[in-house]
Amino acid sequence: MERQRSSSRETLTGSPHLKAPLNTLHVDRCTFVHRLHALLYAGAILGLVYHRLTSILAPFTFAEGWMLLAELVLAFMWGCSRAFKWRPVHRREFPDRLPERDAWPKLDVFVCTADPRKEPPVGVVSTALSAMAFEYPADKLSVYVSDDGGADVTLFAFMEGARFARHWLPFCRENGVQVKSPEVFFASSSGCSAGGGDADKLKVMYQNMVQRVENVMEKGINVHSVELDLSEEQQQIFKRWKEYSGNNHPSIIQVLLKSSEDNDITGQAMPNLIYFSREKRPGFPHHFKAGSLNSLLRASSILTNAPLILTIDCDMFSTDPTSPQRALCYFLDPIASNKLAYVQFPQRFQGLNKSDIYGGELKHLYKMNPYGMDGFGGPNYLGSNTFLARRALFDSSLEGESGRDLLEPEKVLEMATEAAACNYETGTEWGKTIGFRYGSLSEDLHTGFWLQCEGWTSVFCDPPQAAFLGDAPKTLHDALSQCKRWTVGQYEVGFTRYSTLTFGVRKTSLGLGLTYSHLAFWGLWCIPITTYALLPQLALVNSRPLFPKSSDPWFYLYAYLFVAAYTQDMLDFIYHKGTLRCWWSDQRMWLMRSLTSFTFGSIQFVCKQLNISTQSFNVTNKVMDDEQLKRYDEGTFDFGVDSPFFVILSTAALLNLCAFLVGIFKYNINMVAEMLLTGYGVANSWPVYEAMFLRSDNGKMPDRVKLRAFFLTGIVLAGGFLVFNA
Repeated sequence: MERQRSSSRETLTGSPHLKAPLNTLHVDRCTFVHRLHALLYAGAILGLVYHRLTSILAPFTFAEGWMLLAELVLAFMWGCSRAFKWRPVHRREFPDRLPERDAWPKLDVFVCTADPRKEPPVGVVSTALSAMAFEYPADKLSVYVSDDGGADVTLFAFMEGARFARHWLPFCRENGVQVKSPEVFFASSSGCSAGGGDADKLKVMYQNMVQRVENVMEKGINVHSVELDLSEEQQQIFKRWKEYSGNNHPSIIQVLLKSSEDNDITGQAMPNLIYFSREKRPGFPHHFKAGSLNSLLRASSILTNAPLILTIDCDMFSTDPTSPQRALCYFLDPIASNKLAYVQFPQRFQGLNKSDIYGGELKHLYKMNPYGMDGFGGPNYLGSNTFLARRALFDSSLEGESGRDLLEPEKVLEMATEAAACNYETGTEWGKTIGFRYGSLSEDLHTGFWLQCEGWTSVFCDPPQAAFLGDAPKTLHDALSQCKRWTVGQYEVGFTRYSTLTFGVRKTSLGLGLTYSHLAFWGLWCIPITTYALLPQLALVNSRPLFPKSSDPWFYLYAYLFVAAYTQDMLDFIYHKGTLRCWWSDQRMWLMRSLTSFTFGSIQFVCKQLNISTQSFNVTNKVMDDEQLKRYDEGTFDFGVDSPFFVILSTAALLNLCAFLVGIFKYNINMVAEMLLTGYGVANSWPVYEAMFLRSDNGKMPDRVKLRAFFLTGIVLAGGFLVFNA
C-alpha cells in the first residue's frame, strides 16, 4: 500500500459555462480615510520617537529608556496592524447561480474533540447533527468525528446520535428548522413551538438520549461498567475499551451510518457518519490537534476522499444549512478556484451577555482582521468554520489512487486504520510540507501561513446571516487561559527561521506579511501595556514626570496619539455592527489580556525555548455551573479562582488606585498626562475593585489572591521609589 494518497478522480474545478458570476468583490468605502489616518498617525509616531530620543540624550534614566522600548514595540505593532486597514474588501455570493446538484463535489466534515469532561459528548453530537442537516446531497456528504481522547462514552454518544438522526434530519427538513443543533434548538423558545406535537415527541426522544449519555458519564466514562441495552455487536465493540486508555490505544474507526444503506424514517438516504480515533502510544509524538487532523485526513482519503473538507470545532454548530453552497460559489468559480486553498467563515458566538464583558466576540480577530487580509490574498485559517480544498493539503507529487467506497468495509477499514497508526508519519513529510503543519500550538495560523507562502489563496465569506455559531469562554479565567495558549502558539509561528516578518513578506506580499506578523507577535503587546500600567503610576507617586507637561506643545502630540487611536478603534468597532458598551468591554479585555495572557504566554514561550518545563496544552473548558452562568448573564465578572492572572490584575488595579489618590492629594500641574493615564487605568479596573472590596458571592476575589496582590503592590512601590530616586 502506498504511504500517502492525495487526489481523487473528483476534483474541484470551476464551471466555465457559467453565464453570471458566482461572487463579487468591492473595496471598503472607508479605505481612503484609513490610509489618510495611517499617514498622519505615522508622522505623529515619528515625532514621539524623536522627542523620546532627544529626552534620553539629556539626563538618561532607566524609566525613560524603558518607556522608549515600550513605545518602539507599540509603534511596531501599530505599523503591522495598519495593513489590515490598507485594503479591506467585502464579498457577496450568489448560490442560486450554482450548477445542478449533480455537479457539486463531495464534502467531508471534520469535527474534533479531545476530552469528554471538558467537551460534553452530547454537545459534540449536536455539532455533527447540525452538519448532517446541510442542504447537500446525502450521498456526497460524510461527517467524521475525531475523538482524540479515545473515550468510549463519545462513541456511545454517537451511536445514540445516529439513531436520533433518523428522526431529527427529516424533522428539520419538513419544518424548515434553521438551527440544526438539537441541543440549541430544544433549549430555545422556538424548540417548543416549531413542529407542533412532533417537536414534543422529538424533544422527549432527545432528552432520553441525553440522559443515557449522562448516566454513562456519571459512572466514570466507561460504557462496559454501566447496565445498558446494547446489541451484541455494540457489546463487542465496547469490550475492547477495557484495556485502553486515552494515551494508549490502537486506531479505532466505526462507521455508524452509510449513505448507501441507511435511511431516515421518511425513507431518504442519510449522510455517512464515521467515528474515528487515531492510534496513540507512549513515546510517539502526537502533535495535538494538527496530528489528529492529519490522521483523519489520511483515513478519510481512503474512506470517502471528498475534494472539499469542512473543519468545525466541536462547540460550534451550523445555523445556515446553505453555507456549503456559499463556499461552492468560490470553489466552482472558474477564475478563483485555480489556487484557492480555503474559504473562511467568521466565528460568531451565542449566549454573550449584553456588554460581552469578556470580549468573547473577538471582533478584531474573527471579523475585522479577515476583511483586511482578504484584500492581500485572503484571511488566515481560523481552525473552524473553514471549507478547505483537499488538494491544498497534499503535495502534488503524491497524487495516487482515489478514495474507496464504503461498500468494501473489511479492506477499506484495514487500510484506513493503517493510515491512522502512530508511526505512519515516520520518515515522511507529514506536518512539514503535507497536511496541517506541526511546530505550533496554533496549528491553524501556522497551516494558513504556509499555504499562502506556497502560493495558495483564501477567501473570507461573511454572509448577513451567521453560518455558524459557537460558545465563547464565559469565565474570566478560561478566557485568559485560552488567550495565553494562543500566544505561545503564535510566537512559535513568528520566532522561527521562516518568520512571518521576513519569509512571509518575501513569499507573499508586504501587506500579508505584516498582517501575519501582527498575529504572530500578538503577545508583544504585554511590553507597552505593562509599562503603561506601571511606570506612569510610579512616576506620579514619586513626582517624577515621564511625559511633557500640559503647557508643552509636545503634550498635544501624546494626547493626539492616545485619543486618535482609541477613537478610530471605537468607530471601527461600531462600523462592524458593534455597540459602544461592547467596545468598552473589548478594550478593557485587551488590557487584561496584555497584562496576563500575553505576559504569561511570553514567559512560557521563553521557558519552552530554554527547555524549561512548563504547563502543557489544555483544552478550553466548555462546562459551567449554574451560578457561574447566572453571574455571566448578569454581567458580573467571575474572579472566584485562585489564579496568578488575578494576582497581576489586582496588583495593577491597586497600584493605579494608589497613584490616582496620591495624584489627587498632591496635584502637580506638570503631571497631567500621568494623572490621565492613571485615571484611565482606575476606570478599567472597576470590576477588580468590586471583586476585592464590595462583593460577597462566590465570584469575589479570593482572600489569598488579595493578600498576594497587596504584598506585590508594596514591592512594586518600593522598587519604584528606588528607580525614581536613585
